[in-house]
Formats: sequence, C-alpha cells, structure tokens
Amino acid sequence: MIELPAPDTAPAPTTTSEGAALTWRGRRLYRYGVPHSILSGGLHYFRVHPELWRDRIRRLADLGLNTIDTYVAWNFHQPREDEAPRFDGWRDVERFIRTAGEEGLDVVVRPGPYICAEWSNGGLPSWLTGRDVAIRSSDPAFTAAVGRWFDELVPRIAALQAAEGGPVVAVQVENEFGSYGDDHAYLGWNREALTARGIRELLFTADGPTELMLDGGTLPGTLTAVTLGSQPDAARRLLTARRPDEPFVVAEFWNGWFDHWGERHHVRGAGSVVPALEEIVADGGSVSIYMAHGGTNFGLWAGANEHQGRLQPTVTSYDSDAPVAEDGTLTAKFFAVRQVLGARGPVRMPARIPTLPAARVPLVHRAGLLAGLRAVPAPASTGPRPASFERLGLDAGMVLYTARPRIPAGEHRLILTDVRDRALVFGDGAFLGVADAGHQELPIRGTGAVVRLEVLVENLGRVNYGPGIGRHKGLLGPVLVDRRIVQGWDSTPIAFQEWSTTELTRAVTAGPASADAGFAVATVRVGTPADTFLALPGSGRGLVWVNGFLLGRYWEIGPQVTLYCPAPLLRAGENVVTVLELERPGGILELRDRPELGPPEEYVEEFG
Repeated sequence: MIELPAPDTAPAPTTTSEGAALTWRGRRLYRYGVPHSILSGGLHYFRVHPELWRDRIRRLADLGLNTIDTYVAWNFHQPREDEAPRFDGWRDVERFIRTAGEEGLDVVVRPGPYICAEWSNGGLPSWLTGRDVAIRSSDPAFTAAVGRWFDELVPRIAALQAAEGGPVVAVQVENEFGSYGDDHAYLGWNREALTARGIRELLFTADGPTELMLDGGTLPGTLTAVTLGSQPDAARRLLTARRPDEPFVVAEFWNGWFDHWGERHHVRGAGSVVPALEEIVADGGSVSIYMAHGGTNFGLWAGANEHQGRLQPTVTSYDSDAPVAEDGTLTAKFFAVRQVLGARGPVRMPARIPTLPAARVPLVHRAGLLAGLRAVPAPASTGPRPASFERLGLDAGMVLYTARPRIPAGEHRLILTDVRDRALVFGDGAFLGVADAGHQELPIRGTGAVVRLEVLVENLGRVNYGPGIGRHKGLLGPVLVDRRIVQGWDSTPIAFQEWSTTELTRAVTAGPASADAGFAVATVRVGTPADTFLALPGSGRGLVWVNGFLLGRYWEIGPQVTLYCPAPLLRAGENVVTVLELERPGGILELRDRPELGPPEEYVEEFG
C-alpha cells in the first residue's frame, strides 16, 4: 500500500510535468505562468446527439466558461468484452474534444474507469462487474481489465493534450474514490496508468469535502479538488488545512440535481446557486458547474441509486435543472450564472431552439407483448435455475424466463424470492401480476396440469454509486410454488439497445393487434425537422423508439412526463414512433412544444 502523509504535513511537490498548461503553487493556479481560474461546465458527449455537440459547446462558452469537462463512459464504448472499444460516431470522444478546442475552450477529461454520473453501473461494463472481481481496487483481475481499456483510450486523450497542441489541460485520477474505498495502492496505480500512457498535463483527484472522503481519495503530490453543492467556504478551510499550498478547485458544483422515477423533479433556484458560486470563485477559486448542460439518458443508459435496500432508478431526462436545459434552452439560471462568471461578450446562441408544433397522433396497436418479444430471435439458456442477465451477457433490457411446473388444483402462492428489478408474470399467457422487491408474492390457481409460467424481468437501471455498483440483475433467487422450488428454466435475453430496425419490425409485425400491453406505432409527418417532446397520455410504462432509435423509458409515476426528441432524430416526411407498452396501453402520442419534467421540489445537496 502507498503510505500517505498525515493530513497536516506539507504536501509533496506537484507532479505536473514540465511544460504542462496548468500548474500551481502558493495556493494559485497558473496557465502557462499566468494566474488562472478554471471556469468549467460539465457536458457529456454521450448524453448529447453528436450533431448538437457544437451547439451545446457554444452555449456553454456564452455562459462565460473557459473550459468543458466530460467523463468517458467505458461501457458506452465497450458494451461487450469480445468486441473492441468503439470510438466512432456517437462514441467519437476525440471529435468532441477537438470541437471544444475549435470553439476556444480548454477541456478536462475524467476517464474513470468509474465515473458515477448517474450513468448505468457508473460507467463500468457489466461484463466485468458480473465476475467475482473486487472492482475499484488493486485486485489484478480489475486493474488488468482497466489497463486494457486505458491502452485504447488514454493515448487518444494524450494526443489531444495542450502539450501536443490540443485543448486537454487536465485529467482526473479515478472519480470520488474516497466515497467508495481506501485502497491507495489502486489509486496510485490509476495515476501511474495515466502517466505511463502519455498524460503530461495536470492530474487531480476529486472527492467530497469531508475528512473521511479526503482520507480515502487523495494522493500526495496530486492536486486535491472537491465536489459539493453547498458550504464552499467550509470546504476551502478544510482543504487549506490539509493542503496549504494548493489552489481551491471545485471539480463539481452541483447547481441542480437529477431525478428518480416516483419522486419529484429536483430544481435549485438561482437565489441559492449564485451566493455559493460567488464564494467558490472568490480569491481565484476554480469551478466546474455540474451540470452546465445535462442532456439525456438516451436508450437504457440511466443509472440508479439504492437507499435502505430500495432501488431508485433514474429518469430518462438528465436536465438536472442546469443553466442550459436539456433541449438547449437558456434558462434564468444561465443569465444569473453568467453574471457571476463575469461574461462580457454577447450571447450568440438563441435562447430557445425551434420546435415542431403541438400535435396529437393516434397510436395503432400492432402486436401483443409476449408475441412481439418472442418474434425476435435470441439465444436462450436452459438450466435448472434462471440465468442472470450477467450469465446471458446482457447489460440492459429484459429477460423472458419460461418454466413448466405442474401445479395442483386450487389456490397457491407463487413467490419470487429475489427479482431485480421488476417482473411481469404470466400463467398460460394470462397476466398474473407484477412482482418486485416489495411485492414478491402472487396468487396462482392450478388445475393439476402443467402451467406455462413466464416471467418477464426488466432491468430498471444499474446502480451507479456506492457499494451496490455491479449488483446482478434478473431472477436471482428461487421461484417457489408454495414451498417447492420451480426448476428447469429457459432464459431468453431481450437486448433492446442492440435491436436494429429489423428486430423492431419483427416485433411489431409479430401477431394480431392487442388491446393489452404490447407494441404500437404512430406515424408523424414532419416538414422541416425540429425538436419535439413526446408524451403518452393514458399509457402506463414502457419504451419509445423514433425511426428505430431507442429514445428512452417513460413511466406514469413520473415525475418526467415528456421525452425529449432532438431534431437530428427526425427526417422530413414520415417518421415512425414505436412504443412498447408494458402494462396499460393508451391510444395517443402527443407532440408538445415544451418539456414537462414534473412538479418541482427545491433541492440542495449537502454533506452531513
């Protein structure tokens, strides 16, 4: 293990390489020798359509920022172990970084490998966390996998450093590690893994401003930054006591917050944001506004939290009440923050982006739920017990579990002892009910004959923060009829995020229209493509595709009502919106000209 100095000892000299853009001494940050403050904003390439990257970057420049910071989501680039990481199209992080540089901004890269970010599994691939491996530790099984990923990623970042004429001026070591563990050998390995692959610019760690978190997450000689939503002066005093020579850097200032399904929409007014931001940037302090523009958890990439054993899945929107809203709108907070940051130039970008006119389009029901899902070929696994998502190599989506128990005549109890996360249960095609962690038991009637028992389990989001990262999904415990275990299962993965238009068409055309749950289609005619916001009044819970692109999840429990559909997903002429309704289908698709993210609740995150 690496020995750390006591908190009150003098820090080791900076490990920033000679010639790096950013250096520090005497509690001041310098950019090529000139006193400097990082005025940054969080903007994630994986949450914004690539055709809108430049638009959003310009809006953040208009906010008064001189820097963009982004995480890199490993699982977004390499969802399968047997396939090389991809860096093309939406995954072209190099293009994103170059675009920020072309707009005159520096870039801070946060490569993880763990990123939190309310992103599925905290950015770690489920094919890795599904193994018996100690994640985020010096376990060689973990560091070897990270090393292979860094071999692909880090040289790409290194080539875009300021020392190479690019915009990258700083790189983060891991991410809020002190909130998770205290394996300093791993943290030191992570730093060395970056420098050995060519990182020469400023390195820093970022942790919550508590003794516990800073003890676990900091390294001697590496700049210590903090993440916070309030009380920056207290954080500044704590850092000064521990690292008296270092500048005050807030790597995340939470000027808003994310939302969970079934809760209220979190907002934070400018009246609360402005005083805290003023305290941060006073006396040369540096800041990254998290998020400056949140974007969207497209597809099934939204993560989840756990609280007292209860899963809290994150909604599709990642608006986060940011100064630049999910659709690019410049909010009142934008102008208040801009004033604090001292922006003097004109606001070049329009305050709102054009939208399609409001409209109501009929949803035409096409195929029943099970018929549609069965119509898409997938390799099933057969065994005595249900296979987890991880055994099936499935990251997100659903698994259809099928068994054929003989059930005696009369009423019995069907018990799903451990289902992750939500199951629709059918007996001989008839819907029996919903099971989840809080409702594990359903009644089932037998006749003495064999019953075709089907359990459709949905992954609602992988935990992205805390000790629950990497938990498995699926039917993880025995399924009982009274006290008897049901054995002999077929487990069929349904990988929605990998479906092409071919698979989607197979599902939609699988069988006769059904008034129950299943697939429905709406045709939307568009003149000039523009942004729109989709709502499904009367529908319960499900997924939406636009022209074959999986937009995300909707759920009547809210708070989110509308799904943001950016203009690049639409085309002039006919557009096909496909809806998979899992519980209660409605008959209408609404196009709205503004978002509805639910009843607001003022929220300021504080460390206790």
